This record gives sequence, structure tokens and C-alpha cells, in this order.
Amino acid sequence: MWAAIKARLFGPSKQDEPNPATSTGAPAATASPSQPGITEGFGRRLTDETIETVLEDLEIALLQSDVALPVVERIRKDIRKELAGKKLKWGADAETAIRASFEASVRSILSQPPIDLVRNVRAQTPPPYIVLVVGVNGTGKTTTVAKLAHWLGGQKLSVVIAAGDTFRAGAIEQLLVHGERLGIRVVRQQEGSDPAAVAFDAVAHARARRLDVVLVDTAGRQHTNENLVEEAKKIRRVIQPHLTLFVGDALTGNDTLEQAKRFQEALGIDGLILTKLDADAKGGAALSATFVTKKPLVFVGVGQGYEDLRPFDVDWMVRRLLSEGTAS
Repeated sequence: MWAAIKARLFGPSKQDEPNPATSTGAPAATASPSQPGITEGFGRRLTDETIETVLEDLEIALLQSDVALPVVERIRKDIRKELAGKKLKWGADAETAIRASFEASVRSILSQPPIDLVRNVRAQTPPPYIVLVVGVNGTGKTTTVAKLAHWLGGQKLSVVIAAGDTFRAGAIEQLLVHGERLGIRVVRQQEGSDPAAVAFDAVAHARARRLDVVLVDTAGRQHTNENLVEEAKKIRRVIQPHLTLFVGDALTGNDTLEQAKRFQEALGIDGLILTKLDADAKGGAALSATFVTKKPLVFVGVGQGYEDLRPFDVDWMVRRLLSEGTAS
């Protein structure tokens, strides 16, 4: 994301030019459209007009990176506060100041109170700890449930999966394949069964065997589908989950924001999982969904393998957003 912002603010041909004031002895240049407001700041404090010019270009760059408008306005406010009255030299000093204030704003947005899933699971007495996983079609939700089961197993926690997506053809079989590969029991009924009954059976199975975690997959549903939303509400009433996670696709940009917002309104969610972050060059979905829902990112998907679900780390995400190449 920073590469796009930098190109917008400083221009690819202007960043490395020498300072006219030091190379020729001439007075510092005034701001030009190709480098808005930056040269104007040489040797004296930035004016409000200069700051607004910078922020206007910053806004365009952020919107093009799929950052939602409310988030853009928050970042603008933070940067305006930081830049007001600063005395900057031409070029590098301005870039450093803008980058630092942008980083501080992003870090603040992403730093929601975290969910320590392992600690919460181990503190649950009696077990099991119940996790309900919701989201729209096509976000990789069912695969994410399998990846989460694999991750929990790596933490020495026992898991059972409820195949609650009885609506989509092949969803039960998909989970059965994952369960066989991972050595994890999948509780299921036939296609078209009541998903709340499947979830109830999985919880009963876990209680009888004192398993640590029940992961409940659900049918992918559009937030506008009232019947499926009511079905999800019924599942919640029946199993009373300790944690409800929304799975969104980072590549859908602002659609993910709208989906997360509607699911929160309809069901109540506790945290977010974003998939396909390895293919998301913009990064706006992570900022937008976290800011609007005020819920933390708990995990991020960064690949196709079971091991490619990572606990969310603010420092990692900030490095990724500020990278001018590819952050790993």
C-alpha cells in the first residue's frame, strides 16, 4: 500500500531529484502538481493549505487501495494532527514524516484488543470451547475451518468439526476429506439436515469425550438472505458458542467490509479471519473491516496449505502495508 501512496504523493520521477536550493543556491521551489505541497515545506513550517493538498492525494491513493472512506477520514485526521506545524526539508524528510504518521495511524486502527484463542480454550471448564464460523459463499470458509483445526491440533488441543453446511452440495464431503487427512472427527448428517442439530450432536460428542474445541462450519450465506441468517441465529441459540468468527475474502475489498458489518448486525461476531492475504497487494480490507466492526483480526490466510493460517500479528500487517515490495 505504501508504494502506491508514495508514488501518488511524490511522483516516480521526483523522489530522487536533488534539492534545487542546495544544488544551485536558488530559493526552494514552490509546490508543483507533480509533487504536491512537499517542496513548499522546505525550510519552514507546513501551511494548512500544503497539508490539505498532501492529504487529498493521500485520500485518492488509499481509496484506490480499497480502504473504506470512514477509515480514510480517520487516517487523514491522524496525519493532519501529526503534520500540523512540522518543519520539514524537501523530499526525504517529508516522506519520512508522512510515512511515520501513516504507520502510527494504521497501527492504532489494527490494534483492537486481541483474542488469545489457546488461553480461552484452556480456561474453558468444562470443555468444549465452541467456535462458530460464518461468512458468505466463496470466501474459503470451509477450508479455513480445516486449517483452524490443524492449527489447534498443533497447540496440543483436541478438536471435532461439525459439518453444519448441509445446504451446499459437496460441503460435507469436503470436510470429510479434510478430517481424514488431519485425523480429526467430523460430525455430520445427510445433506439437507438441520444444521443446528448437527452442531448440537458435535457439542454432545465433544462433551462426552472431553474434547477441547468444537468448530462449527456453516453454510455460506449472503447477509441479505433472511432464511439463511435466521438459520445461523438458530445455531447460535442451540449451541451458544463462546466465539463467533467471520471469514472474509481480502480480495473483495470493500465488499468484505460490508459483509462483516451486516453479519455483525445480524448475528454478532467476535473476531475476523481474512483469507487470500497472500494475493492481496492492496491491503485495504484488513484496515476497513477492523475499523468498522471494531473487532480484532484473529487469523489471516496466506496460502493454500493447512499451515498457511497464521494468528494475526499487528507488526506483520504493518510491515506488509508499508512494504514497497512483498512482505513475508
